[in-house]
Amino acid sequence: MREADEGSAPSSAVVDRPSMEEVDAVADMWVDLAASQRAYRSHIRGPENRGTIRDAMARHVVTDGLRVARIDDEIVGFVMFGLERGEYVQDVTRGVVRNIYVEPSARNRGVGSKLLSTAERELRDADADAITLDVMAGNEEARRFYEQHGYSPHRVEIEKRVESDTHSKED
Repeated sequence: MREADEGSAPSSAVVDRPSMEEVDAVADMWVDLAASQRAYRSHIRGPENRGTIRDAMARHVVTDGLRVARIDDEIVGFVMFGLERGEYVQDVTRGVVRNIYVEPSARNRGVGSKLLSTAERELRDADADAITLDVMAGNEEARRFYEQHGYSPHRVEIEKRVESDTHSKED
C-alpha cells in the first residue's frame, strides 16, 4: 500500500528513526493511509488492522526498518522497509518498501522523495540487489511518483470478484 508526494520542491523535512513511544502516532498515520487507499479498491481496512500494524511497526523499530519524516519536530510521514524473507531461492536479494505515507499537508514538498531515498539507501546498505514495492493500480499519482524515481512494473496482480446466482460479494 503506497501513497506519496510527487513534488520536487525543497523540503525542510528531516528523516530519522522513530522512538518506540512514537509507534502509536505512526500507526494512526497508517490507518489514514489504509482509508485513502480504499478509493483505489484496496481491501485493507484501517481501523480493524490498527493493532496488527502497530505490532509490525514496533518490530520494524527494533529491526531498524522504520523511518519517519519530521517538519518542525512533527511527524509528517513514514516509510517501512526491509529485506524480503521468502521460501524461494532467488537470483537477487530484494529489498521491500512496505508502506510509505506523507500527510496531505506536507505533500509536494519532497518529503516522499526523502523517505523513499532513505529506504533505498538503507536497503542497498543491507545488500539488496533490487527494491520492490506495491502500488494500487488505480493510484495514478503514486504510480507516477515511483516511475519518476526509476521504478517500473515487474509483476502485475489481477483480481476477479467471485459471484454466485444467489449473492454477490461487495464491500
